[in-house]
Amino acid sequence: MKAWRATELGEPERVLTLVDTAEPAPGPGQLVVRTRAAAANFPDVLLCRGEYQIRPELPFTPGVELCGEVVAVGARVTAFAIGDRVVGTAVLPWGGCAELAVMNVDETFPAPEALDDAEAAILTIGYQTGWFGLHRRAGLRPGETLLVHAAAGGVGSAAVQLGKAAGARVIGVVGSPAKAEVARALGADLVIDRSTVDFVETVRAFTDGRGADVIYDPVGGDVYERSTKCVAFEGRILVVGFAGGRIQTAALNHALVKNYSILGLHWGLYRERDADAVWDCHTELTRLADSGRVRPLIGERLSLDEVPLGLQRLADGKTVGRVVFTGNRA
Repeated sequence: MKAWRATELGEPERVLTLVDTAEPAPGPGQLVVRTRAAAANFPDVLLCRGEYQIRPELPFTPGVELCGEVVAVGARVTAFAIGDRVVGTAVLPWGGCAELAVMNVDETFPAPEALDDAEAAILTIGYQTGWFGLHRRAGLRPGETLLVHAAAGGVGSAAVQLGKAAGARVIGVVGSPAKAEVARALGADLVIDRSTVDFVETVRAFTDGRGADVIYDPVGGDVYERSTKCVAFEGRILVVGFAGGRIQTAALNHALVKNYSILGLHWGLYRERDADAVWDCHTELTRLADSGRVRPLIGERLSLDEVPLGLQRLADGKTVGRVVFTGNRA
């Protein structure tokens, strides 16, 4: 099969090479799928750089999230059959940026019929993260105000739609006019371009001085520190990641005197410790997709031939919305 392989560590555009390689075979509890669409995620960039918490041996194929068609099943697999259309996460080194990928059956879900291949490919990581963050960790309630940073990005865009589906008023913060258009298309009630205005003062004005009840922060650093200036009484700041490049230090005395909570979220732990909850989440996301209340917004559909280009654009911060690689050939 054809596959993009990282043979050394560095920037995706430099280290990824298209190669002919042997087709993978499924182990016990595994599936081999033909890639129908693979999502570009920032962990793919970090994997290429050798900066992710998981460091597969070289060479490996990136593409941690995908939609595929089952072509082979391993021993003890009864939940899926050949021909099934599925979504989920790949087992490295056999990622989704190839004609064939490997998936663990307990991390694989039926693809929602309401979504096409590209849309389904981006339903797992971003939307599961958003659902667990907003509902299990932050306890978002109808009528509350949700502030989402990086609202046009992978996890941020999912949080905007899930917040609206939960009945919240959603404020989306972005970093450019183009990304502001994406956040509006996602349904945000207010969009703030932080490159032109102070989001703290704008949030205060929009909430009549109260602040946001829940702040969804995948950026960290200065963005987190500014967010503490516009969180509501008994509000919750949800720490999702540090895409800004700096891990902040929380001033716990400030959380004490303002009565707000700081919550961490590591979605992967739910897969390890509460797999039933992950399945329940997928069932709910499928229901939301079937009803039209959630529809992943794709910024670019690229071919699998363009994997290095697409991942490098993501690495350089030049993407708007989600990037998905489609097609059956790398």
